[in-house]
Amino acid sequence: MNTDLQDFSHNRFNILTGEWILVSPHRAKRPWQGQKEAVVNGQRPSHDSSCYLCAGNTRINGEINPDYPDVYVFTNDFAALQSDSKTFSVDDGLFKAKSEQGICKVICFSPDHSKSLAGMEVSDIDKVIQVWQKEYVSLGENDTINYVQIFENKGAVMGCSNPHPHGQIWSQSNLPNEVVKKDKHQKEYYEKNKRSLLGDYLAQEIKAEERIIYKNDHFVVLTPFWAVWPFETMIVPKNNQSDIAQMNSQESMAFADAISAITRAYDVLFDCSFPYSSGIHQAPTNGESNEHWHWHMSFYPPLLRSATVKKFMVGYEMFGSPQRDITAEQAADRLRELI
Repeated sequence: MNTDLQDFSHNRFNILTGEWILVSPHRAKRPWQGQKEAVVNGQRPSHDSSCYLCAGNTRINGEINPDYPDVYVFTNDFAALQSDSKTFSVDDGLFKAKSEQGICKVICFSPDHSKSLAGMEVSDIDKVIQVWQKEYVSLGENDTINYVQIFENKGAVMGCSNPHPHGQIWSQSNLPNEVVKKDKHQKEYYEKNKRSLLGDYLAQEIKAEERIIYKNDHFVVLTPFWAVWPFETMIVPKNNQSDIAQMNSQESMAFADAISAITRAYDVLFDCSFPYSSGIHQAPTNGESNEHWHWHMSFYPPLLRSATVKKFMVGYEMFGSPQRDITAEQAADRLRELI
């Protein structure tokens, strides 16, 4: 390991977005007198009569949830995107705008209100993955949908308004900013080298063995070299697949195993139900080959030093570039020990 990276401030390059991040390992020793988050570790009931997502309960729009046995999907009652949005554009000098259509869905991972992915069996997580695959394909077949974003916000500190285990899917007609950047850099690398950018990166990570946290027959869990969030991780398939629909049943189960491993480690790290935002970046559904894409799932947790101290993206991060204190290698070491 390059010890300079552990002792001195430096910049690291994100190969997927083309952006730099400032790493300041010496700042991890600074005293903390800032805000401390509340820790909620109380056991939730398996069913909450006041929860809009629990089976059999009535949602705010008057619809009644079925008595679902495992995974339940429905169209978001407060969708950010409209499927019937009028098509229009504005091109008036420096005023530019264009309409956006889309479909937003909510996915309840389990009928058990007390669970999270970390507390679910691998076989039950696999059921969630199968629904992700189905929704990616079905939404992508819609002529107005060119990208499908699967994500989860876990914990109140991440703005999650309901603790019931659930995630979301936002599908839309235009590619969002992060996807545009990753599409560009993966395509440029593929056209030049005829190989997957993430595939080559993964091979280098496996050889280095510095940031690998967990691996099974089909997936690797690692802290990216360019990670921004303190305990950020990425799950990458060993095979070059452009989207999750290309997984077979064995690979899907191995993906579930990888998700289980990292989410359980998160909960042990600071002895709390670990908050994060996670999401899957994969090939657009725009009808192109997209052979340059190598799909991956990222976890962005905000906790920095303990269950009560979180990382804030403010000041320099808002006006300059992202910055982190503990290095990717240090974070990977701590998570690896917990699996």
